[in-house]
Amino acid sequence: MTGKVKWATDIDKSVLLNNFEKRDWIRVSTSEDWNFYWMSVQTIRNVFSVENGYRLSDDQIVNHFPNHYELTRKDLMIKNIKRYRKELEKEGSPLAEKDENGKYVYLDFVPVTFMLPADYNMFVEEFRRNPNSTWIMKPCGKAQGKGIFLINKLSQIKKWSRDNKASNFLTTPSKETYVISLYIDNPLLIGGKKFDLRFYVLVTSIRPLKCYMYKLGFCRFCTVKYTPSTNELDNMFVHLTNVAIQKHGDDYNPIHGGKWSVANLKLYLESTQGKKVTDKLFDEIHWMIVQSLKAVAPVMINDKHCFECYGYDIIIDSRLKPWLIEVNASPSLASSTANDRIMKYNLINDTLNIVVPNGEIPDCKLSKTPSKEALGNYVILCFLPVVVSIMTGSQNAHRTPLEMLIPVCTSTKLLQVSQSMSKISYDEELAVIEGVDRDLKNRPGQSFGSKVGRAKDFGRPISTTWK
Repeated sequence: MTGKVKWATDIDKSVLLNNFEKRDWIRVSTSEDWNFYWMSVQTIRNVFSVENGYRLSDDQIVNHFPNHYELTRKDLMIKNIKRYRKELEKEGSPLAEKDENGKYVYLDFVPVTFMLPADYNMFVEEFRRNPNSTWIMKPCGKAQGKGIFLINKLSQIKKWSRDNKASNFLTTPSKETYVISLYIDNPLLIGGKKFDLRFYVLVTSIRPLKCYMYKLGFCRFCTVKYTPSTNELDNMFVHLTNVAIQKHGDDYNPIHGGKWSVANLKLYLESTQGKKVTDKLFDEIHWMIVQSLKAVAPVMINDKHCFECYGYDIIIDSRLKPWLIEVNASPSLASSTANDRIMKYNLINDTLNIVVPNGEIPDCKLSKTPSKEALGNYVILCFLPVVVSIMTGSQNAHRTPLEMLIPVCTSTKLLQVSQSMSKISYDEELAVIEGVDRDLKNRPGQSFGSKVGRAKDFGRPISTTWK
């Protein structure tokens, strides 16, 4: 298509504006015809609202899926992951295997969580089973650490309810829903300080799933050394890594912003824990990111005009087990340091190169699979489709297509496969097509026609793996 891309945005951030201007695209107002609109989550609600009735044309794309909140609202993310696990259990999937304590072996990547007020009685029952535990309470609709606090007594919830003039909180539905999660009180510490990881994940399609991992993630550190002491539960400089909170601390360093690159973290872990252990940790992180996306896939509106750059927040505990804390629909594009600004500029640049190929006017009818040259710091999986065999004693059981996503490096029961940490993306459509080709080429006497024709004759279940 000829002509320049017309863009609009309601987010005034330099890393966005500079990228649009660099491409010599034409800025238009939101009321004019546009091809690319980087929207806030509030605007996307209006665009896709039933009352609005707005229809996007094939030459228009936006940066959110209509109901992205199925993954990015704290309560809905947990609800969808719980539903996903239950469905896999009903299907008899080996992914839903549990240990002798009733915990999921492969899908235990979110802390025990309840919704309040709806799950209050269940929470109380769980709390009384572990009376010495600490819990973290978060409002579902807020970000940047707002409204978060820790408790270790049931009376603290009741006091909070009274203080917030929400006396009906424990008995009737409240306007604002909260999640309360078992606090990860044994975080991995570096220099005695707690940190979490921010990964950026670009999703260009939900069904089939197409997602890309950005290599330049970072760690966010607390400014005060961690202590599990109950006397410090109210000290958010000890417990919450959000820059919006930490920048107000006396020990905040504006030069590095309390941040460390993921590359530096990997070097540190490789030197202290070993490369094998470090690779296993990052394999598990990639595994749970894909599983979280698969958990919401059945309920997400897979609009071809949409893509999403999610911000994944992950905590690693002292046993080097990663935990998914939350997913952000609009990860901050503000820059706290010079390095931060450069990284986020490159993030937007690489995102645009994938979702707007060659900087040309988009056409939603075309494939969204980018060339390798367009990926920049995003990394894409080179597939090695295989039939995954689950080793259960002396028996092998073939699984349905895409039921088993590798890596599951925590499992010794799974067929060993080749992996590479430098290639961490997932594309179901490509995996199935290549798997079909691979299987048919191994069939004696099989003729080869078009890919579509071959797929129709394909009956053997396949799965994908990481290469």
